Amino acid sequence: MFLNDSDLQAIWLTARLAGIVTLILLLVGTPIAWWLARSKAWWKGPVGAVVALPLVLPPSVLGFYLLLAMGPNGPVGQFTQALGMGTLPFTFWGLVVGSVFYSLPFMVQPLQTAFEAIGERPLEVAATLRASPLDAFFTVAVPLALPGFLTAGVLTFAHTVGEFGVVLMIGGNLPGVTRVASVLIYDHVEAMEYLQAHRLSAVMLVFSFLVLLALYAWRPQPKKGA
Repeated sequence: MFLNDSDLQAIWLTARLAGIVTLILLLVGTPIAWWLARSKAWWKGPVGAVVALPLVLPPSVLGFYLLLAMGPNGPVGQFTQALGMGTLPFTFWGLVVGSVFYSLPFMVQPLQTAFEAIGERPLEVAATLRASPLDAFFTVAVPLALPGFLTAGVLTFAHTVGEFGVVLMIGGNLPGVTRVASVLIYDHVEAMEYLQAHRLSAVMLVFSFLVLLALYAWRPQPKKGA
């Protein structure tokens, strides 16, 4: 068999993690991107810098601070324990939380760019037709920014699939719970199981190529003479 049961289990866990993170960031990242695209407040710059921080921060650093925050003595850990949920590190939902922070800029930045490209005119026209700001957002801004949503969703999903440092710091290496594909590849290499590592890596390589191919194929082409 090309892939064994542990490989398939890791791939399924990775796909589940990426799908959940993408949906959460779609809900969380859209209002953040809209505010960053529209706001003129002085704290827009600091907020944008915080959102983009995972792009330059080493994953191990981000994972370390999230581990402290979600641990038994951290503020998040104390809160989840008070709710009777225990602590999040070394659980699947701990991976979700860490991945949401790590993939945040891959959702927000494409959406912010798409919202900024809309300009003021379409929203002003909607306002003259007595559309509320919420109506204008859903009936005007969202349809015009649809390519941005597509780009953001694909990049977020793909980036979450490829995570290693953050998920290893927060989730460890528990089969069926936190062992995603990137961690399993590392396990294969560490155990000198190069054939299994080749096979799983090939699957990830083909997936990454197809994601980028789809992204470039669906990207709207500029009109000639524009």
